Amino acid sequence: MSIEATNTHESETGLAGAVDRILDKGLVINADVTIDVAGTELLGIKVRAALASFETAAEYGLEFPAGTEETKAYAEARARNETCPQCAKRVEKEVLLDDECPWCGWRSARSKRRETEDEQLTERDDRPTESIEAERPPTGVDGADR
Repeated sequence: MSIEATNTHESETGLAGAVDRILDKGLVINADVTIDVAGTELLGIKVRAALASFETAAEYGLEFPAGTEETKAYAEARARNETCPQCAKRVEKEVLLDDECPWCGWRSARSKRRETEDEQLTERDDRPTESIEAERPPTGVDGADR
């Protein structure tokens, strides 16, 4: 018996799913068009077009048009994002690892471990001061041990 995880993000069909996959992976079109009449080249066009999301384009180092650097989309493209394993949404890597996914609430093992460690530290700090003082060895008035 094998269990296969299906990612709802990748299993989308139709136009929306196709556009999402193209923007996620990127698409490059190279075209050379020439118009010849009687063996004489009248027109020559070389086209290289890239279709990708800002995030994908930034990953591959494509240059953005002037003024794009100020946009929120450019800043998000440059941020280190990861895909949430549960909902497949793109979230900043540090948020996903240290806290939880803001979309679905998925939590990483690191965030769960940190919460456990924080709870243990809080429990130690919440002990009454009498029990802490009872653990210390007795000292004399001048600070010397008796």
